Amino acid sequence: MSANVISMRDALYEEPGPKTRRRILVGTIVASIAVAALFVFVAWRFYVTGQLSPKYWSFFTKVSTWRYLGQGLLGTFQVALTAGAISLVLGVLFMLGRISRNKVGSAIFRVVVNFFRGIPSLLLIYFFFLVIPSYGIKMPAFWMLALPISLTASGVLAEVFRAGVNAVPKGQREAALSLGMSEGKVMRKIILPQAIRFVIPSLISQLVVVVKDTTVAYVVSFPDMLQNARVLITNYDALVSTYFVVAIIYILINYAINQASVAVARRSGAKVIARTEEEPV
Repeated sequence: MSANVISMRDALYEEPGPKTRRRILVGTIVASIAVAALFVFVAWRFYVTGQLSPKYWSFFTKVSTWRYLGQGLLGTFQVALTAGAISLVLGVLFMLGRISRNKVGSAIFRVVVNFFRGIPSLLLIYFFFLVIPSYGIKMPAFWMLALPISLTASGVLAEVFRAGVNAVPKGQREAALSLGMSEGKVMRKIILPQAIRFVIPSLISQLVVVVKDTTVAYVVSFPDMLQNARVLITNYDALVSTYFVVAIIYILINYAINQASVAVARRSGAKVIARTEEEPV
């Protein structure tokens, strides 16, 4: 494992001893057998109930099916990237307000950040979908989805940015102030660039959450990939096969995003906490 990659175990716990290692090995074997047995049981139930019948899978051989899913995937990317960009900007602004030396302003932004961190994105989407139109404000389905997702993500990103700012040695700020630089210039020129470099892997990983949040697009009838999958289920009466394929697509997308964050962390020299002792590939 490289110097900038540590395992989740090493980050949270001490190095296990021989007895603990044996227990972990036994537990891993038992858990693996249980998971394999569950997988076999589920596959057998699918076979018994006819869910593995070709009629539930053959429509995936059609180009039109993949084109339709691709259109939905494009909608998912559009919402995710837009929400991600907005949340980055709001996250920086909320962080600056959160660390402000003005106690009143800092308290207000603390409440704002905690509110958006704690509220479920689905509840906020319902607010944009049901409450805002009642006041005569009409918004396209795209923005009724992108804005709530960006707001909930911005609360998390504000704390990520704040952690990055706190990671910058305080001596650098004090040295810059002693040279006559203003607080604003110190933040823009010295602290913020380093803070962003520290948290870039976390920022990319947060995009996984944003992508997952787009799966509730059915609330506003926005044609994302999952919404288009629901249409396929209705047309072909193939619930299991369609959701299985869509789940694999989402897993591959999120895996690619996670690997991108690991690659960026390696290049920036930031520590990467892996799920196992194996170095991420």
